[in-house]
Amino acid sequence: MSQDFEEDIAKIICGMKCPKDFKCYKSGFENLCKAKDVGAESFLICLDEKALTCKFISVKRGYVCECPLRIYISKKFGK
Repeated sequence: MSQDFEEDIAKIICGMKCPKDFKCYKSGFENLCKAKDVGAESFLICLDEKALTCKFISVKRGYVCECPLRIYISKKFGK
């Protein structure tokens, strides 16, 4: 991963609290929830079976993921 990506990720992590202790980051982005990028800038569609237990899910908008780190990972790495 390039220095620019590492700096971006550090900024995102610094500005948020994660109830899962950033396990996506700590796993090298191998342990990710299931989400689909539909081209929106500020959210992903959540496809995870445990969606209702996630604090970053908005059910009002139809199970969308609003986690800044998860969105960044999807947009930059296609995961």
